[in-house]
Amino acid sequence: MKKKIVLAYSGGLDTTVIIPWLKENYDCDIVAVCVDVGQEADWKTITQRALDTGALSCTVADVRQEYVENYVWPALKAGAVYEDKYLLGTSTARPLIAKVLVDYARKEKAVAIAHGATGKGNDQIRFDLGIMAFAPDLEIIAPWRTWDIKSREEEIAYLEARNIPVPMKKTDSYSRDDNVWHISHEGLDLEDPAHEPKLAGMLKISTPPEQAPDRPEYVEIAFEEGLPVALNGRRLPALELVQTANKIGGQNGVGIVDLVENRVVGMKSRGVYETPGGSILYYAHAELEHICLDRQTYAFKQQVSVKMAELIYGGLWFTPLREALSAFVDSTQKTVTGTVRLKLYKGSISAAGASSPYSLYNPDIASFTTGELYNHADAKGFIRLYGLPVLVRALAEQNREGGGGLS
Repeated sequence: MKKKIVLAYSGGLDTTVIIPWLKENYDCDIVAVCVDVGQEADWKTITQRALDTGALSCTVADVRQEYVENYVWPALKAGAVYEDKYLLGTSTARPLIAKVLVDYARKEKAVAIAHGATGKGNDQIRFDLGIMAFAPDLEIIAPWRTWDIKSREEEIAYLEARNIPVPMKKTDSYSRDDNVWHISHEGLDLEDPAHEPKLAGMLKISTPPEQAPDRPEYVEIAFEEGLPVALNGRRLPALELVQTANKIGGQNGVGIVDLVENRVVGMKSRGVYETPGGSILYYAHAELEHICLDRQTYAFKQQVSVKMAELIYGGLWFTPLREALSAFVDSTQKTVTGTVRLKLYKGSISAAGASSPYSLYNPDIASFTTGELYNHADAKGFIRLYGLPVLVRALAEQNREGGGGLS
């Protein structure tokens, strides 16, 4: 019996090339595994394509609900945003995909796992580290790091030379990754940061902002302990809530990001991201935290958010530090319960009200009208003590300049 290699199969150009390449370079059977995290895909056609291309078998694992609940939600609760813009759509999905691949490799008694990530990108790190976390004994095969193919054009030529149908149009060769949380676009004209993205011909789930409706749309999100549980008064499962938010956000052109980011390997790359529903949920969650978290907790959580984003982006999901930070985040979310109303209009999101039974906003204190809970006269002593280092420094400088001393 031949040895088996489990391949992370998407049915796209890279993995379509990898099946015959593996068969030509390894004496093994290829077990293709499609991990469904919500990408728009014709799984029946993709499964048949894998078999026609030479795979021994092809299986589709539907982990959409698990993806949202166990990977997207922790990032959302943390407020994790990479380099101020990226909501980690691809980054959150890769650890789960790696975990599923290991599960199938064990089931099939495979000796290796292969993936189509390039030697320049972040995904090779995310896949490799995810696999290593659960199966340090398995070999990892990443053809882009070893083969002679140097471009997508050469991949197309490779398939054509073997009479294998190319699973894409040559005129639409953006490199895309999509799941229930987002869609990313890279390549072609985007490789020059000076070029404005051609959104009308690129976007898949979003309306270009200038073509969005001329009237604003209001959306209401309810949260319980930091997790979205209802949209516009309807309580929904996690997956359906994200899908519904995507539809509403996409119609209004929100969540379109053009970013030149720092990859883990050290280079900069440019991508356009569509995260309509995610942008709505992140915005609403942040608004609720503003009224539910105290100053010190909120300030420290901002630091945690940045570190969480760095860890997730860098493929370090399955690490003690990420788990510890998530535990801290969970502890902060116990009072993040309430409802947020947002206004969407031609690509913009703005707050339209937030309420919570745990709100720390007290109108008796915050009002310009003096109340019993706050005495304006108390501020003088507070400011003097709070600013004591400033006062002492100023007096010391005054002494050095001969202008007097402490009195």
